[in-house]
Amino acid sequence: MYQQLAGAAASTIHGRFLNLFADGLSPAAVLALPEGAMRSAGVSGSKAAAITDLARKVDDGSVALHDVDRLSDDELVARLVQVRGIGRWTAEMFLIFQLRRLDVWPVDDYGVRKGWTLAHKLKDLPAPRALQAEGDRFRPYRTIAAWYCWRAVDTVLPA
Repeated sequence: MYQQLAGAAASTIHGRFLNLFADGLSPAAVLALPEGAMRSAGVSGSKAAAITDLARKVDDGSVALHDVDRLSDDELVARLVQVRGIGRWTAEMFLIFQLRRLDVWPVDDYGVRKGWTLAHKLKDLPAPRALQAEGDRFRPYRTIAAWYCWRAVDTVLPA
């Protein structure tokens, strides 16, 4: 819901989306929604299609999520990217923010790249491949390094 949206707008849309499910959010509940219900809550067409595809694939078992706690990060990413609209970045954000995994290094994230650039006083953003190698020294806590990169972007320094 929050991808490519300002926080307040995303929060409002997310709240409206959750309000569609009086008996709780589940794959079956998503699949039972009337046509256009997600759109009327403010969910974009592409996000609604991705949510529906995820619900369908979880419901039919082609993307199992019951065992996420036992899967490695790479195994879970491989599973999630089978869903329309879910790429590596989205899967990594799920690992970080939903599952609270501590060793995720999202090198394709603009905020991580920008924060790294600021913290290391670089002229240009590092390429994801170059940044991947830099993250190795922070194992098994690369998520913490990513958080610091995000904070570096948000920090206003005196002139």
